[in-house]
Amino acid sequence: MSLSRAHKAPGLDWKRQIRGAMSDSVRMLSPQKQWHNPVMFVVYIGSWLVMALFLRDLLDRSSQAMFTGVIDLWLWLTLLFANFAEALAERQGQAQADSLRQTRQEVRAKKLAKPVQGAPYQEVAGASLHKGDFVLVEAGDILPADGEAVRGVAAVDESAITGESAPVIREGGGDHSAVTGGTRVISDWLIIRVTGESGNSFLDRMIAMVESSSRRKTPNEIALSILLVVLTLVFLVVTMSLYSFSWYSVHDATHSGHVIRVTILVALLVCLIPTTIGALLPAIGIAGIMRLLRANVVATSGRAIEAAGDVDVLLLDKTGTITYGNREATAFYPVPGITEEQLAVVARRASMADDTPEGKSLVTLAQRRFPTLTDPLPADAKPIAFSAETRMSGLDWAGIQLRKGAPDSMREWVRSLNGVWPDELSVAIEKIAGRGATPLVVCENGHTLGVVELKDIVKGDIKTRFAQLREMGIRTVMITGDNPLTAASIAAEAGVDDFIAEAKPETKLSCIRKYQAEGYMLAMTGDGTNDAPALAQADVGLCMASGTQAAREAANMVDLDSNPTKLLEIVRIGKQLLMTRGALTTFSVANDVAKYFAIIPAAFVSTYPQLEALNIMELSSPRHAILAAVIFNAIIIPLLVPLALKGIKFRADSAQRLLRRNVWIYGLGGIIAPFIGIKLIDVLLTML
Repeated sequence: MSLSRAHKAPGLDWKRQIRGAMSDSVRMLSPQKQWHNPVMFVVYIGSWLVMALFLRDLLDRSSQAMFTGVIDLWLWLTLLFANFAEALAERQGQAQADSLRQTRQEVRAKKLAKPVQGAPYQEVAGASLHKGDFVLVEAGDILPADGEAVRGVAAVDESAITGESAPVIREGGGDHSAVTGGTRVISDWLIIRVTGESGNSFLDRMIAMVESSSRRKTPNEIALSILLVVLTLVFLVVTMSLYSFSWYSVHDATHSGHVIRVTILVALLVCLIPTTIGALLPAIGIAGIMRLLRANVVATSGRAIEAAGDVDVLLLDKTGTITYGNREATAFYPVPGITEEQLAVVARRASMADDTPEGKSLVTLAQRRFPTLTDPLPADAKPIAFSAETRMSGLDWAGIQLRKGAPDSMREWVRSLNGVWPDELSVAIEKIAGRGATPLVVCENGHTLGVVELKDIVKGDIKTRFAQLREMGIRTVMITGDNPLTAASIAAEAGVDDFIAEAKPETKLSCIRKYQAEGYMLAMTGDGTNDAPALAQADVGLCMASGTQAAREAANMVDLDSNPTKLLEIVRIGKQLLMTRGALTTFSVANDVAKYFAIIPAAFVSTYPQLEALNIMELSSPRHAILAAVIFNAIIIPLLVPLALKGIKFRADSAQRLLRRNVWIYGLGGIIAPFIGIKLIDVLLTML
């Protein structure tokens, strides 16, 4: 089962998860487990205290025994409902972990002494491999460990972890060299260098991440937990002081009535402390990781998910992220005195040994425009490969030098051969670059023939997605190695807020540091070894699963689909996590305010009969008021579990408008809901 499909369990599995979560809820009533959640631990202590009072009332045959017993029952149900929320989230995570474990098999590995094809190998257990070992994998073999391809090229089936049936190409020495243990080679061969010890593979880390036992709290979650503890302590002190106040008031000669019962004080404390968010907080954190995993993204820490929700700036590569990446030749522009066919003939010949997508598209364009161009590549032709230094490629054909390349490099080459650079050619280059395309100059023996237009197509929906990010207050910055004219044109077409042209690898790192120094949270994508420093520096570094091992280790997120635009989805998931936590916290605090008006008058009416005037809900009796508040406090938790697991609906909007909206919906709703719920429960209690 793939990671992307693991959460889509059939109805039977869903029912099994619910039944399992119910049994887990009972097992989680142990003191060791409850201690990890301070808010619910107070409820836990209160439940045992009220149980002791209930047993005392039973032995004394007190008329209060039934009331005390029912209160204690609902206190325990409150704990069980809170445990159920966390257990259900953990069960969903465990289901995904189990599906991932199915991809791990005990396989045999062909261990090599040195990375040479044809060298003898020793067959060993995959678990015995160590970091730095070389392994040969051939068609049909399962990769025994995480590694990096150093020799060969092969098609690899990664559907076990990505859910995608289409194979991916992995090759030695490139940016698409990383391979994952548990995947299968379906054609050709690879020699890989093992990059991790047994038991610490990428798949092992994925499993550990989804299992709640290894999930550490994030800084935001820790801060919220501290706030909840402080509120709980404040209400605990207040509640304890209320007993002394009640006792003094009753024994004062000017008052009559009864001292408030400890059972009622415990009920008051449980209703006033933030039990709702305290119960749902663990489930919200686990569910956030699950939503990211359902998007086929593995985060190495919960901090990265929260950071994604706070991102201010997105730094995006142009190629593959904003554009489709494979530039295509679209038109020939010859210089005066040269026909289009002459330019096409030379451009085709210069590209016949070029295996890049651009070179192949140039040959295709020439043959489409002039079908008679069918001459084969001569046996004695000498290919000239492209290099980052020369920025040109071509072919030495029958003693003739045919070259194509970047305008500035070609200008220097032409001048080195005492050739002429026509002014008309410079004009054509500027027009092509101004349209956002890439100009490719074609020359023969130092004579310029013209320029070919290479078009890098901007993805159709990218502008809309950038507009949504802008509404959320996120600034988008495109970074590219193109010249400023081309970069400006593509930036305008894509709708990014800013761009950096003629960028080098170190440019990314300096750009990230600059934004961070100004107080921004920054995210970026990458897959190459030269991206590793920038990925490590960024607050959110997203690496493609197809990237190099260095990039995967530097990033704090890995996209199993190797889709650079996934960063936009990650930002949505991060914001949804923060919005869900904030919304339910608002609802919980507002809940406490409303329950105050229900339970305080009822709790102290025996001490101060005048408080009956504050019974604005017109509840039938003080006992019913207290019991209704406790029942509502318990049942609101399971009612909010689906919202905690699914997350509130994401909206691309500014932080200010989202805050106002959440205050109105969850703040006002948190005040109104208890009034309605407690009143309905009181009516039912009266009827019963």
